Amino acid sequence: MNRRGFLKSSLAPVVFARSAWAQPDGWRTFEIVTRVEIQEPAGITRAWLPLPLAGRETYQRVLTQRWRGNAPVLRAMRDQPAPLLFAEWPETESAPEVELTLRVATRDRATNWGDRNRRPTASPDLQRYLRPTRLMPLDGIARETARRITREETDVTSKARAIYEWIVENTVGNPSVRGCGDGNIRGMLTGRSVRGECADLNVLFVGLARAAGIPARAVCGLRIAPSRAFTSLGRAGDVTAAQHRRAEFHSPRHGWVPVDPADVRTVMRQERPGLAMSDPVVEYARRQLFGAWEMNWIALNDAQDVRLPKSAGPSVPFLIYPEAETAGRRLDSLAADRFRYTITAREIT
Repeated sequence: MNRRGFLKSSLAPVVFARSAWAQPDGWRTFEIVTRVEIQEPAGITRAWLPLPLAGRETYQRVLTQRWRGNAPVLRAMRDQPAPLLFAEWPETESAPEVELTLRVATRDRATNWGDRNRRPTASPDLQRYLRPTRLMPLDGIARETARRITREETDVTSKARAIYEWIVENTVGNPSVRGCGDGNIRGMLTGRSVRGECADLNVLFVGLARAAGIPARAVCGLRIAPSRAFTSLGRAGDVTAAQHRRAEFHSPRHGWVPVDPADVRTVMRQERPGLAMSDPVVEYARRQLFGAWEMNWIALNDAQDVRLPKSAGPSVPFLIYPEAETAGRRLDSLAADRFRYTITAREIT
């Protein structure tokens, strides 16, 4: 499909949150339980569990946060770039464990493109959403690619949309990637093909947007319920491996705008075999996921290059999984031999 033609056909106001994905009263409440157990601890043991973002009342409300376990030190650290629950056990503890129970309310998001009079006040911290990170450099090939994609566009939204469409059309999901990927955009752009999972493709959107001068951020989160539109975009019950990273860009007119080009590729790959870009199901996902999110998902944080408090190890690119270390050695969050955790979710309203 011709990209500029697609853009023109897609500029009508999105009615996403008032269509198939909306609940009558808007808000839904979920209970999410994370249980962590450290196998064969070898010394002082620490764990870090991501907490959900508060202060996003337009689409997410954190109702309660409770925790229990056998750690002498067990406390929430909400003043971190990535809010987290911190646990520490002495070397004498042979079976460290902690359980975190959350109740979070969410409602679907949709940008009202037809609201021409809205003039949100720019956030004073937008500058930090224009900076590079260790895995997201904004010079060299990232800057060159962003300029090439956006050279025909004149305003923030059309530039962001051009980047979104380029990612949808030019990237490939890579199921061999562990977890969500790592968001190494230089590695993607210099490879033979642009391949990756959600933390790769949506961080690529963020990096190209920042390289084009558009404030953008990647938001870590967790799918917690079935999707009302796409089987491939929902999870329920055991959501231990349902981590998903999304993206937003900041528009002077509309504020933070939700996008998810990675999920368009997920629909193509997983909704049913053989879906082409021109399939109506893919076209629907493509239209909806620029400007809207179905909130069968909770937002955890938008931090990058996260330094874990009191950790002896390196920073993590982002905090989306529970993390742990014992005797100064970081455990693999995607391997259950020494670090076991489960996450369950259920809707309670």
